[in-house]
Amino acid sequence: MSETFTIRRGTPDDVPAITEHRRLMFETMGFTDPAQLDAMSAAFAPWVTERLACGEYLAWLAENEQGFAVSGAGLWLREFPPNPGDMCGQRGHILNVYTYPDYRRRGFAKELVWRALEWCRDNGVNAVTLNYTDAGRPIYESLGFKVGHGMLMWSKDTPPRNSDSDDGNNT
Repeated sequence: MSETFTIRRGTPDDVPAITEHRRLMFETMGFTDPAQLDAMSAAFAPWVTERLACGEYLAWLAENEQGFAVSGAGLWLREFPPNPGDMCGQRGHILNVYTYPDYRRRGFAKELVWRALEWCRDNGVNAVTLNYTDAGRPIYESLGFKVGHGMLMWSKDTPPRNSDSDDGNNT
């Protein structure tokens, strides 16, 4: 007997499932400190609740016949300054893509991300970003994502200034 799945948009009632997906996503990526994961979940739930309610965060879920969200993906709509190639004033950022292990390799992640991309196209959001794992990269590349030119640094890791490399303009 084959299972039937439904894909639907998330609502504020789905915050527990969305938060659990985020936690499991980070666990899968190797974050294993329960205290950090608990703190992240506690901080994320009100963040996503507020953004779902105002439409700044959109979610898509794949549910089985029992209503269990086996997979999910989110789209965070962020203000972004207009630039010569994109006057939209918004960018989409896909995040929280997660599928429970027993449901992987069935196309849920790809379908959910596709839905987010269609939403962006249909609503004039021209640029969409995401972060990826090695496992997710082929899925995203198959949808047209390209590895970009961005860089990331945690500000806590800012090195001390080296007086030998100062440009002489410090006051």
